[in-house]
Amino acid sequence: MKREMTTTTFTLEGYRVTRNLGVVRGITVRSRSIFGTIGASLQTLAGGNISLFTELCEKAREEAFEMMLRHAREMGANAIIGVAYDATEVMQGVSAVLCYGTAVVVQAG
Repeated sequence: MKREMTTTTFTLEGYRVTRNLGVVRGITVRSRSIFGTIGASLQTLAGGNISLFTELCEKAREEAFEMMLRHAREMGANAIIGVAYDATEVMQGVSAVLCYGTAVVVQAG
């Protein structure tokens, strides 16, 4: 499945949904290393973007997205609509990132 066959909307322009396969998801749980926490703490002194945390968040989102794509492929989908993310702190310094959507089969038209 191509990344362009995913959307946050519930329609995919130029395609029509022929089959709804249900909810798909990818979830990853990540923690900050002590070194990353120290480095990020130092970055806060200068202000602005905390790039160490930004990179950690982006890796977690990407991993959850890839897991969702894999789940949809396993179900036989060729597209995912209604894609969204959610994040929760499981415990101090440990976050869960969930990416979910609706797996569908679409046809051009």
